[in-house]
Amino acid sequence: MKKSLVLVAGLLAATASMAAAPDGAALYKDKTCWSCHGKDAKTPLTPTYPKLAGQNAEYALEQMKDIKSGKRSNGQAAAMKGVMHLVNDAEMKAIAEWLAKQK
Repeated sequence: MKKSLVLVAGLLAATASMAAAPDGAALYKDKTCWSCHGKDAKTPLTPTYPKLAGQNAEYALEQMKDIKSGKRSNGQAAAMKGVMHLVNDAEMKAIAEWLAKQK
């Protein structure tokens, strides 16, 4: 009985953590990333905005963190700075991972 309870508790915890994982595709849309970078992440609004589809996840995450913190302020960072307050660290990671999977 005790082993069954431990197993059930473990399964519930795993299920809860998977359910709580942010959806990068939904966040990309909800956090307005698509407005500048395109719905497909590869058709930006202007040629000066980067294509993000297929970008290395670690690199994309660092860029978002640097823009949010103010460490990066060159190029189009000023445009992103205005929306980065909408995105927390877990959401940035989910978006970066989703972008890396796009072709």
